[in-house]
This record gives sequence, structure tokens and C-alpha cells, in this order.
Amino acid sequence: MTQPQTHTTTIGYFKWAFIVTAIGLVLGAWLGWQSTGTIGGMAAVFFICTVLAVLEISLSFDNAIVNANKLKDMTPEWQHRFLTWGIIIAVFGMRIVFPLLIVVIAAGIGPIDAIVLAASKPEEYARIMNDAHLPIAAFGGTFLMMVGLTYFFDHEKDVHWIAWLESKMARFATIKGIEIAFVLALILGFSTLLDPTEAHTFVYSGIYGLLTFLVVEVVGGLLDASQQTMSAAAKGGFGAFLYLEVLDASFSFDGVIGAFALTQNLFVIAIGLGIGAMYVRSMTIMLVERGTLNEYRYLEHGAFYAILILSVVMYFQTLVHIPEVITGLGGAALIGISLWSSIRYNKREREAELGGKTSHGHARVEA
Repeated sequence: MTQPQTHTTTIGYFKWAFIVTAIGLVLGAWLGWQSTGTIGGMAAVFFICTVLAVLEISLSFDNAIVNANKLKDMTPEWQHRFLTWGIIIAVFGMRIVFPLLIVVIAAGIGPIDAIVLAASKPEEYARIMNDAHLPIAAFGGTFLMMVGLTYFFDHEKDVHWIAWLESKMARFATIKGIEIAFVLALILGFSTLLDPTEAHTFVYSGIYGLLTFLVVEVVGGLLDASQQTMSAAAKGGFGAFLYLEVLDASFSFDGVIGAFALTQNLFVIAIGLGIGAMYVRSMTIMLVERGTLNEYRYLEHGAFYAILILSVVMYFQTLVHIPEVITGLGGAALIGISLWSSIRYNKREREAELGGKTSHGHARVEA
């Protein structure tokens, strides 16, 4: 799908993110004042909201790139739906409803009781969330691992960043189900590092993550295939929309759980992560409209490598605590290196093109 030319400035893309940031930080400061009644408490909550927003942005660079990769092939109608309804689901669904849902299931209480628990007993609420970390990490890590492996195990993929590795993976992609077999073997192998009770939970959660990925792929394919008889304006959308929503949920697991290390206040977490989600939306729009993924050929590769690393980190977080800032910086570093490699490639291509034109010009003169 050809993207329309845009003259929006970089600052223009982030206008709404800046507005939400201002509103969110003011609201955070107000919550701090209401809960503590001191300037110091207000400043502390303001600072935590800021840190959570930065954490969410750093963890979600690769999310924005993968979103843009999928969105560029969607119709304008479905792009608009994802960037409006999708962001509402992402902000309110994953940053507010998801943590509540975990407590509802884990504690066996109703949604209203979960909200009351979050407001009146934040320590107990945080404890329940932390206890649910293992199945969440197994589920989300498995889903993200399938996303990353599916990108590299593709026999039609002909652009390789780390050529010696990616060319082999593309060649092995002709073996049906190779990525599924790899993930299942990794789940079983990793479970041997856990005690029997945790291993049982890990394996089941990992299998559910794998099944979720396969169901989303199948349902998405069927829904999009059923649209082939529709007009061009109505085609190609819901399957990709569903895929992106589940993908965003998987990316959010790590950030939501990690946020409880900074604060046990659900509402402060929602503000901080919600601000970060708006920047992810702005980055996604900019990448799609500017065609950045076409201009920088290895940027996608960096994002999908970051996804694979994040999935492995989520597995290891069931054994040891890995600070989210390390995960975020690692992913950002990979994307930065892939961007640098893309710029170097473009420079070499321009130099080769200029060299060819110069040689051709000399040949004509000599003739």
C-alpha cells in the first residue's frame, strides 16, 4: 500500500502525546497531593509518573516499529481504527483493566472489589500482581518469541542484516512448523530450571501463549480472507488489527509488572504507562506516514531482534529479577545499531551510484 506524502513536522506528530503528558503529570501531582498532603509527596508521585512514562517508551521502541510494519499494509480505514480505538484499548485495557483482571482471577474477587483493593490496600494488590508474574512472563514471552521467530523463519525474506544467521533461518523456513518446535523445546528445557510446581505453571502458560499466537494468526487469516469479495476500501484489516492488539498486550506485560517495583498505586501506574503509550502511537504514525521502514532497511531487523531478546528476558525473569531499564536500554541499543547500519548501507549505495555515473560519464567523453 502506497503511503501518502506528509509535510507534518516531527514535533507535529507528538502534539497529542505532549498534551497527554501535561494532563497526566498534572493529574499525577494532584494524586500525590491528595494522598500525602505534602509538597514532597506530590513531587515524588510526579517523578514516578515521569519515570514510568520513560520506561514505557524505552520498552516500546520495537513495538512501534512492528506496529508500523503491519500498519503500512493495512487500508487507511483500518489504520485509523487501530490508531484511535486501538490506542484506547491499549491505554485503558492493558494499563488499567489488565492489572485488575489479574487480581480478579488470582484472588477470586469481583472487579469492584479489585478496584477497592487497589485503592485501600495497595500492598496486597501489588503482592497478588507479583505472585502472578511467572504465568504472565511465560505467556507473554512465548507469544513474543513466536512473533520474532516468524519474522526470521520466512523463506521469502531476502533482506538480511546479520546475513550468516538470517540467511540460514530463511532457508530452514521451508521446514513446516520449525519455529513452533523450537519454542516448545525451549519451554520444556527452561521448565527444568524451575521447581516442579512452578515448572507445571510455566509449561501450561507457555503453551497457552503459543496457542494464542496460532489462534490469532488463523482467525486473522480467515477474517481477512473473507473480506476478499468486499470493495477495496473495506479489505484487509480486522485480522491485522487483532494481531496488533494481542501483540501490544504481550509488550505491555513486562511494563505493567515492572511498574509495581516503583509504585503500588494502580492509578499512578496507569497515568505513567498511559503517557508512554501515547508516544508509541505517535512514533507509529510517524514511521508509517514517512515510510521510515522503507528508507532504513535494517530497522525492522533491529526491532525483531529486540523482541526475541525481550522474550528470553521474560523467561529469565521467572528465575532472577532483571531491571526493566536494562531491557529497555538493550532494545533501544539494538534498534539504534540497526538504524546506524541502515544509514551506512544507504551511504554506500549513494557512493556506488555516484561512482557508476562518473565512470559512465568518463566513458562517453573518451568515446
